[in-house]
Amino acid sequence: MQGYRDDGVVLRTQKLGEADRIITLLTRQNGRVRAVAKGVRRTKSRFGARLEPFTHVDVMLHPGRSLDVITQAEVIRPYGAPLAEDYPRYTAGTAMLETAERLTPMEKEPALRQFLLLIGGLRTLSETGEDAREPRLVLDAYLLRSLAVAGYAPALEECSHCGAQGGSGTEGKSLGAFAVAAGGMVCADCRPPGAASPAPQTVALMLALLRGDWDGAMRSERRHRVECSGLVAAYLQWHLEHSIRSLRHVERA
Repeated sequence: MQGYRDDGVVLRTQKLGEADRIITLLTRQNGRVRAVAKGVRRTKSRFGARLEPFTHVDVMLHPGRSLDVITQAEVIRPYGAPLAEDYPRYTAGTAMLETAERLTPMEKEPALRQFLLLIGGLRTLSETGEDAREPRLVLDAYLLRSLAVAGYAPALEECSHCGAQGGSGTEGKSLGAFAVAAGGMVCADCRPPGAASPAPQTVALMLALLRGDWDGAMRSERRHRVECSGLVAAYLQWHLEHSIRSLRHVERA
């Protein structure tokens, strides 16, 4: 069968046999792809370090019986190098890769928006100097936008249960609680037991991250960032019905 070419980000690698690896990529045109890189673990492998997690690569693949086979790989941008030097950035990046894989459950189903979000998130995360942003803020922005692309955007300006708009006007209702299972903010009438009561500044931060308002996000206080991260992590893992193991390390960073 004829091979195909694509570019993608390496999400994960697994050992196969004595010298091979299974490479999981999120690609531009073909979504999530799992393919074998033969001989990649040998010292003299022509692939070298090109197929490591965080690397944006241009690959040539050939269809196989159960897994495709990578026959060529060229590095476009190695995001792993700058991230490996900074533990908070590395753990945030690892959580991004794991989330990207979880949000693309079907192999070879195009997921261009998820791919572009991942590339943008890794690029922002790897920035240094004056342009650098707090890793956890970058991660939370990525998680919120990825959830939105997958159809799980949290309701932050209206009640996620009854749809009432938030606000102090005659038609608006006070949205004082965040219910993960309900899909976001809820009014007093719809508030379920156990719902969180985030500060208004925390909700404003979530909204800023979802919209890409970095000026607003960077003005937020530390306590509201911490509360935001907890809500985003809980919301993500409830919708995925699976824990993101990497987030445990991020929370300890």
